[in-house]
Amino acid sequence: MDRKVRVRFAPSPTGPLHIGGVRTALYNYLFAKKHGGDCLIRIEDTDQNRYVPGAEEYILEACEWLGIQFDEGPHVGGPHAPYRQSERKGMYRQYAEDLVRKGHAYLAFDTPEELEEMRKKLEAARMPAKYDAVSRMNMKNSLTLPEDEVQRRMNAGEPYVIRLKLPRKEEVRFHDEIRGWVVVHTSQMDDKVLLKNDGMPTYHLANVVDDHLMGITHVIRGEEWLPSAPLHVMLYRYFGWESTMPVFAHLPLILKPEGNGKLSKRDGDRLGFPVFPLQWTDPETGVVSSGYRESGYLPQAVINLLALLGWHPSDNRELFSLDELCREFRLDRVSKSGAKFDQNKARWFNHQYIMHADVFTIHDAVEELLQKQGYALSQHYVLRVIYMMREKVEFIPEIVEKGHYFFKDPESYDTDVVEKKWKGDIPGLMIKLRNHFENLKNWEEVMLKPHFESFASANNVKAGALMPALRLMVSGEAGGPPIFEMLELLGKETTMRRLDHALNVLPGPGESEIKAS
Repeated sequence: MDRKVRVRFAPSPTGPLHIGGVRTALYNYLFAKKHGGDCLIRIEDTDQNRYVPGAEEYILEACEWLGIQFDEGPHVGGPHAPYRQSERKGMYRQYAEDLVRKGHAYLAFDTPEELEEMRKKLEAARMPAKYDAVSRMNMKNSLTLPEDEVQRRMNAGEPYVIRLKLPRKEEVRFHDEIRGWVVVHTSQMDDKVLLKNDGMPTYHLANVVDDHLMGITHVIRGEEWLPSAPLHVMLYRYFGWESTMPVFAHLPLILKPEGNGKLSKRDGDRLGFPVFPLQWTDPETGVVSSGYRESGYLPQAVINLLALLGWHPSDNRELFSLDELCREFRLDRVSKSGAKFDQNKARWFNHQYIMHADVFTIHDAVEELLQKQGYALSQHYVLRVIYMMREKVEFIPEIVEKGHYFFKDPESYDTDVVEKKWKGDIPGLMIKLRNHFENLKNWEEVMLKPHFESFASANNVKAGALMPALRLMVSGEAGGPPIFEMLELLGKETTMRRLDHALNVLPGPGESEIKAS
């Protein structure tokens, strides 16, 4: 590779960033870092009608949360600033007009009504409804109008667009790093608008000009842009930039879990999972869409999940850090076919990362949840809870939800445990155990466990027979973290209070026998 690798992620600020867009950003980042290159972000906001306030900030925040860092962009600057296309507006016209002078583009004065009339005529004749080498000769443009008429219209301020002039019969060939050779005939293409009548460039012109000026070596983007690639190849040719034209790689779609079609927000709403990295509130409707961050996913898990949606490593390994992905990633291991989104796999990834995470990385999120519920606990206490709960949860909020007994006394008791385990001699033994615990001076796990076991032995009962009842009294539930670690953290005062309450509300000795019968 002769030139330094330079790639770009070029989102449009028309709403929240879909996870398909996140994956595109990730693959660009991984490829750049793999080859010691640069990854920049360019905001393609030429379609002002679809611009959504807050969308750009959302995109940047999402990438930052996930650890995708850009070497250049509107938020960090760089040698090719500005990185918003709306701020580069003045420069695009010269390139469009240069194509007109070279005979590769032309001015079109057609009104929306005239374009609609053309479309209807072509459809009635069962012909493709497109502005091309054939239909353009029946329209109002600088190819059909006399030169003085074109000048008159321009002097009068009549609105016009600049269209690319494609040859009628020519084969366009280019190599895609993922899909191999792509061949398209110009008869299947149309003369796309390059410059709109408001002076703003279309995606086709702006992205080709910017990619050239910014020295982009590889264009890694979604499959939906594959039909536009032949047009872009023609633009590189007409500008005389073929020798530095970037390598193309069009990524496969992320599909619905059923596999039939592109994953959408509607699928997430229907099946109960996010399709956006962060929570998004629509500025017009106020509708809130869930995000991976707010749903309790760790950024490392989302990165790992997305990396494997369309790319496969050289072995069957599934868990990677971002640095490891940078080392392993290769475009020739990206699939041509779409990758089905698997909700269960997403949950599995998050569980794996929570299990192995440094508890300090989770602390702030858990602390925020606890504060919202009115709890004020020490960092040490919260970190211990996270340590004990992390193997039992899939999402961060579940640490608080499923571990509720760390923060408040039980308000009810598992009826199945009461029915199956709270019977016979157990209630009486638990009274004795409560009194035994009251006399303990050292309330640490290393002392609680042997004292409990010696109590069971002295009363001729297996420790395993008493454990469910003890857990029930302290937490109200059948399962949970190691009980003696839990008792140590709760402390003697809280434990004794819970034991006393349970003995007051659960059936006493004899009562359990009567209830069972």
